[in-house]
Amino acid sequence: MHITGMLHGAKLLGYVGFPTAEVLGPEADEQQIQALIDRYGSVFVKPVFRGGVGKKGKAGLIGRASDLKTALREKERLFFAEHQHGHAYAKAQGVTFEGAVPADHEVYFSITDSTVFRAPTMTLTHHGGVAIEDVNKAHIAHIPFEALTGLKAFVVANALEDIGAPLEIISPLVQQLPKLWELFHHYGMTTLELNPIRMSPGPNGRLIPIACDFKGGFDQDDPRWQRLDLPDRVFASDVSDFELEINRLRTYQGQSDVYVINPNGTILAPTFGGGANSLVSEVLGQDAIISSDFGGNPPYEKMREVARICYKHWLKQTNVLFIIGGKANNTDIFETCRAMADALRDHFSQHGPTPLYVVIGRGGPNLIRGMGAFAETLDALRLPYRMFGFDSAISEVVNYAQAVERWMKDGGRQEIARMLGIEDGR
Repeated sequence: MHITGMLHGAKLLGYVGFPTAEVLGPEADEQQIQALIDRYGSVFVKPVFRGGVGKKGKAGLIGRASDLKTALREKERLFFAEHQHGHAYAKAQGVTFEGAVPADHEVYFSITDSTVFRAPTMTLTHHGGVAIEDVNKAHIAHIPFEALTGLKAFVVANALEDIGAPLEIISPLVQQLPKLWELFHHYGMTTLELNPIRMSPGPNGRLIPIACDFKGGFDQDDPRWQRLDLPDRVFASDVSDFELEINRLRTYQGQSDVYVINPNGTILAPTFGGGANSLVSEVLGQDAIISSDFGGNPPYEKMREVARICYKHWLKQTNVLFIIGGKANNTDIFETCRAMADALRDHFSQHGPTPLYVVIGRGGPNLIRGMGAFAETLDALRLPYRMFGFDSAISEVVNYAQAVERWMKDGGRQEIARMLGIEDGR
């Protein structure tokens, strides 16, 4: 679950007293917009995207206006803007108007749960306002810290000194940045990023850190995020009907994480385990329909429902049903295989047979019973298959599935269709 932008970000930062730019939402009228322009000289007009999607500035999706006419014109341009960044697609649901903040210095700051340090980690640079990847690494501090003690002021001070930050920005940041740990830690966040924080002169000339953009990720299995009392629509995103159905089944124990890679793909690969998912998704590329992780020892009923949804949406176009995972420690292979086999039998009963080659690669408890149950179903459905046990390398099993896919495209699908006594209705 992700939040981007200051519409809700300003509210969250307000919980810990961190200064933010003044923001008006999509409902702002002309008088309010004009008053904001009068106070700050100009405003930034930004589309509001549900969920998280990056690189909006580089895509030209941020407008600036110093008069009402221009602000309204930018509102019209961006109100329903569409944005594609990598695989992520989003459509705007309105715009925000943010008062411009004058500053000579911009700062990037984030807190994440680092898998490198196995600890919460602060990333900080005084060269903010751009993508962190574009900043010279000598000017970036990556500092892990102890979660029990939190982000202390001296950690921020030492980091800023190490990267050669200007003296005038150090003290204000040391006073304000530790507040962000409270927001991160107490509300179930996994990522908190402010970029830029603009160092704006205050009434007495002392610089004040002003947050001008916000990104936040939340662990939906951590109930603490519910303390924020945010509406459900904030975390909604533009996802397919398939992803919506699967995500309704998601739980921490027996998770169901899916993402559609290529809706025109031809290999349906229900995958078990994050490591296997990374390898399979990378190697299969655009041949894969989905990226998935169905590990966590899901019970029979849930796995059968997950498989039913996968088959309903994708089996008609699938050449290879590729069930793959590493050697499980606690996932019952018999239960998961039996559930997926029963769902496949039900699908054929309801929708008729479809030309399909099944490749299975798994290891773990009750492996032989699980593969045996699946083999009985596939024999009854008259589908060709190949199964690999725990002693087979996942990379080799993936290569085999790709070879089968090439054979299916080169006439194998039609051959299986004739064997099933059907026309290939693809």
